[in-house]
Amino acid sequence: MMINTIPPAFIFIFGALLLPFFRGKLQNSYLLLLPLLGFINFINIPEGLHCTLKFLDNNLILVKVDKISMLFGYIYHIVIFLALLYSLHVKETIQHMAALFYAGAALGVIFAGDFMTLFIFWEIMAFSAFYLIWASRTKQSYGAGLRYLLVHIFGGLCLLFGIVMHYYSTGTLEFGYIGLKSLSSWLIFIGFGLNCAFPGLHAWLPDAYPRTTPTGGVFMWTFTTKTAVYVLARGFPGTELLIWIGAVMTVFPIFFAVIENDLRKVLSYSLINQLGYMVTGIGIGTQLSLNGTFSHVFCHILYKALLVMSMGAVLYRTGKIKCTDLGGLYKSMPLTALFCIIGAASISAFPLFSGFVSKSMVVEASAIGGLIPIWFMLTFASVGVLEHAGIKVPYYAFFSHDSGIRTKESPPHMLLAMGLTAFLCVFIGVSPTFLYSLLPYPVDFEPYTASHIVTTTQLLLFGILAYVFLMRAGIFPAEMRATNLDLDWFYRKGAQAFMWFINKPGSIIMQWINKIVFNKIPTFLGWLTKNPVLAIKIIRDSILLIFSIPEKRKEIETRLKAEKALYPGDSYLPMPIGVLVLWSIFFLLVYLIIYYASS
Repeated sequence: MMINTIPPAFIFIFGALLLPFFRGKLQNSYLLLLPLLGFINFINIPEGLHCTLKFLDNNLILVKVDKISMLFGYIYHIVIFLALLYSLHVKETIQHMAALFYAGAALGVIFAGDFMTLFIFWEIMAFSAFYLIWASRTKQSYGAGLRYLLVHIFGGLCLLFGIVMHYYSTGTLEFGYIGLKSLSSWLIFIGFGLNCAFPGLHAWLPDAYPRTTPTGGVFMWTFTTKTAVYVLARGFPGTELLIWIGAVMTVFPIFFAVIENDLRKVLSYSLINQLGYMVTGIGIGTQLSLNGTFSHVFCHILYKALLVMSMGAVLYRTGKIKCTDLGGLYKSMPLTALFCIIGAASISAFPLFSGFVSKSMVVEASAIGGLIPIWFMLTFASVGVLEHAGIKVPYYAFFSHDSGIRTKESPPHMLLAMGLTAFLCVFIGVSPTFLYSLLPYPVDFEPYTASHIVTTTQLLLFGILAYVFLMRAGIFPAEMRATNLDLDWFYRKGAQAFMWFINKPGSIIMQWINKIVFNKIPTFLGWLTKNPVLAIKIIRDSILLIFSIPEKRKEIETRLKAEKALYPGDSYLPMPIGVLVLWSIFFLLVYLIIYYASS
């Protein structure tokens, strides 16, 4: 065993265990101190392998530090501090503990150097996130939280089976490049892909995320999916299938987002859209595309956190989050509206905002690689994200019609968290060299060229004009109070059908099985053991009687009558279960003796 540093995950996980000993302002100070201590510990860990433990002739590596894990470590510590600052008004200690467990587990995954460590933290992530959904304490959140947990248990089982099979085929638990080449790799791929919201495996995300608490949402929108991007980049870079999966992810959520009335659901679909760029970059697998993926992770965490914070503040102040219930809030919450607009400009990739310096790297990598259909899909998706996250979210929350709601501005600590996040979105957009210096590969990309600025600006203006035209023409979907169906409908209805089957025909089938297995069969075996030779003759003649020709029937009936008369006791007399067990053990022992004697 060798431990020469503190694993970053432990700062938050063990820190969470100490949280109940603090109250009031002391607890708030402690919450803000934890990420600062974690960051100091993190930046003092040198590159390499640390905290190795011996387990089953394998080394469990709790801390593996290189440029990729360092990049994720930087942004995770930053957003943990911002999210805790944003959450200071929450008085429920257990909710803070769940958030710290969740954040610590995410750090545990990105620094894990082996599959065992990765899986343990992966499951801690799932169970702690589950509480952040239930903490809303509504009927909808209880259902969404349970579905979230069941889906992620399924993903965890796929991952576990894949890891076990991978270990038996390779003899190592080391986590590195895997590639799609065996059943084990496919199971691991599915386990990672479920957390990354692959198409068809995505419905848990818009189902669960909008049901979190306003503060828990900042954590939820950050860690699960980005951690999945990280492990995909480690295990499956250059996998061609990911190019198409990612491209589809950028496109299909747009159509759900434009018709969605719940603004946090809009941001959920927007999250899947943005993940698509990251997954496509991993699939392309070049240094430019991987740099684009990692830089987009960094930028996306910030501007998505900003949008989620602004909507969380709206929900916190008004208790409402649907387009049809909001509007005109810029009068009451002007600073929150401003921060939301900055987040919207960043996600839409306006020049001088963070999305502009990261998203275009993946798009350009697809063009350089000659992936023209992919380039068209990514470009179309860029316009689509402007339509829903860039325009729809701030417009319907703060402008649109005047809902008549007059409330207070967001609390000071929320405004401070949003303000710091907005500053980082603008700072990275204006000075991308800071971000580029953290990337794992040399950066040969200049975002602020004349052609790139002109092309992006034209695309954005086209998107804005298209939105205005569609709205005025009455073509753009109107906001209405409705429930939009996604693929979660299938597993919800599937679960109902399963429970119906268990309670109705299933119970009848089980009664029949119980009658056969635990009544008829033991009774028959008890009857058989009284005189096995004669019993076999009776069974034989009973079968012959059924299929015999008329000329032989009388003879068989006479013989069968004589055999039954000789048989001890009545046919099918029940035998005590203890005697039956003893006979079963006896026959099993005889069989084993004969088997091993002959081998």
